[in-house]
Amino acid sequence: MRRYSACIEWLFAEEGDSFPDRIRRAHAAGLTAIELWCWTDKDLDAIEAALKKTGLAVSSLVAEPMIALTDAANRQTWLKGLAESVTVAKRLGAPVLIAQAGDDLPGLTRQEQRRALTETLRAGADILKGSGVRLGVEPLNIRIDHVGYFLDSTREGLDIIDDVARPEIGIVYDIYHSAIMDERTEDVLDDRLDRIIHVHVADHPGRTNRVPVASTLPAASAGSSPTATTAPSAWNTGRPGLARTQSRLRLLRSAVRLSCRLRRRLQARDRSRPRRHC
Repeated sequence: MRRYSACIEWLFAEEGDSFPDRIRRAHAAGLTAIELWCWTDKDLDAIEAALKKTGLAVSSLVAEPMIALTDAANRQTWLKGLAESVTVAKRLGAPVLIAQAGDDLPGLTRQEQRRALTETLRAGADILKGSGVRLGVEPLNIRIDHVGYFLDSTREGLDIIDDVARPEIGIVYDIYHSAIMDERTEDVLDDRLDRIIHVHVADHPGRTNRVPVASTLPAASAGSSPTATTAPSAWNTGRPGLARTQSRLRLLRSAVRLSCRLRRRLQARDRSRPRRHC
C-alpha cells in the first residue's frame, strides 16, 4: 500500500512553532502521514501525543547519528545509533529509517569506501531483522546541495543494495536529487523498482516550492506482505517485467501530481507565495 506524507521539517512550519503544531496543521490540511528527519533534537513525548490525537502516521525518520558510513571506523558507533533509532521508529510507528552514505573521504579509494558502506549496511540489516523497520539509503546530488557526498548515483546505490542483498535494506529514491544529476527515472530504476522503499518529491529546478511527498511502494511481488504503511517486506531477487515496471513508474508520477495539488493548497493558504503551475 502506498501512503503520501508531508515532510514537516519544511512544510507547515511557522516562526516559533513546535513540531506538534506542524502535525496539527498537516492533519487540518488533509494529510494522513508526516515525515521527520533527526529525532534526537525533538520532544518525542509531545510528538507522540500529537500523532495519537490527530491519527497521523509517521512515514519515515532519519537513522542517527549522521556520520560517514564510508568510513569503517564509524561502523560500531553508527550501529549503536541505528539500534536506538529502530526503537524510536517503532515507538512512532515509522516503517522506514533513512540513512545517508556520508562524504567521499580523502585518502580512501571509492572501492574502499564502497566496501565500508556495504559491510556497514549488511551489519545494520542484522539489527533491523524482525523489527518491522527497513532502512533506505539516499543518493543525493553533488552539484547544488551536497557537494562532496559519496553516493550521487541512483544506479550505483541500487548496485550497493544488490551487493548487500538483505530485505531490510533498500533505496530512498529522491526525484529532485535524481533530476539534478540528469538521471531519467525510467533508465536508472529500470527493472529494480522492488529495491525502492521510499520516494521523495520536490520541485526542480530551484526547489523554491518545497513539497516533498514520500510514498511507500506496494508489494514488488505476489509473495510480498506489506502492512498498512510499509513497503515490500519480502526480498524479490527476480526481475519484474515491463508491465510491472511501467505500473510502478505510474505510482511515482502520481506522487508528483499529488505534490502539485498539495502545493496549490498551501499557496491558497498563504497568498504571499508566488503561484506556479504544475
